[in-house]
Amino acid sequence: MIEEHEYGYFTEADSADVVIARNKNAKDERLKAVMAVLVRKLHEAVKEIEPTQEEWFRAILYLTETGQICNEWRQEFILLSDVLGVSMLVDAINNRKPSGASESTVLGPFHVAGAPELPMGADICLDQKGEPMFVHGHILDTKGNPIAGAKIDVWQANDEGFYDVQQKGLQPDFNLRGVFRTGEDGRYWFRGVKPKFYPIPDDGPVGKLLGALGRHPYRPAHLHYIISAEGFETLTTHIFDPDDRYIDSDAVFGVKKSLLAEFVPVNDEAAAAKVGLSAPFYDVAFDFVLSRADKS
Repeated sequence: MIEEHEYGYFTEADSADVVIARNKNAKDERLKAVMAVLVRKLHEAVKEIEPTQEEWFRAILYLTETGQICNEWRQEFILLSDVLGVSMLVDAINNRKPSGASESTVLGPFHVAGAPELPMGADICLDQKGEPMFVHGHILDTKGNPIAGAKIDVWQANDEGFYDVQQKGLQPDFNLRGVFRTGEDGRYWFRGVKPKFYPIPDDGPVGKLLGALGRHPYRPAHLHYIISAEGFETLTTHIFDPDDRYIDSDAVFGVKKSLLAEFVPVNDEAAAAKVGLSAPFYDVAFDFVLSRADKS
């Protein structure tokens, strides 16, 4: 009589259970638990889709091509995670905020460490190209109190939708980037230029997938922020132009209603002079609320 194998024999009906049982001696309990979920869900998907051998091989080739295009400057798997909404879901799970705190969104690929710390009110646009913009607001706690000494790391694309690192030699280094620190009143303000929508890299496997799905690769115009202060959770977020043509179809699902800011056109020369600009310019007011590190 043939004895039953320790783990059971692989069948279509029991496939996931057999594989999960085979991993019972995993040295890391978290890894074992994670792999159990992944195996179960993957097997469920395969059983529901019932791919042909050719379709499964095409899927493997797609993942192979995604890895092959990755290099020091480009991470196509992160891009794939972005367009599938997984990056935003992971961000949401890891950044659950108390009521009233500003919401987070994805970091994005163009943050640069070491941006210069500038005096409050400085102009971060070094080449003076584009429509002038004045951005201002307050950094507050969830009780409405100003936060002194908050560090605000801000960066943005230019009026053509490019970051400085994408146009070496065309834009000055650290163009449209700066770090500011709030005073006792928690107020911040700086000058820049109105950003423009831009496409995520779409010349690789992820771009091909978007095309096949009838989706565009564009992100709506936005400004990036990383805001930190002692005793508070660091906030990584954007503010978005609600009138942008892609505001309801961000390729990476980063838009949240609470992060929509008004880009108000101002034609008053006196108002422009007060903020060190020439009319016309855009006025953008937005307050950020940080949650305390103890989640209170």
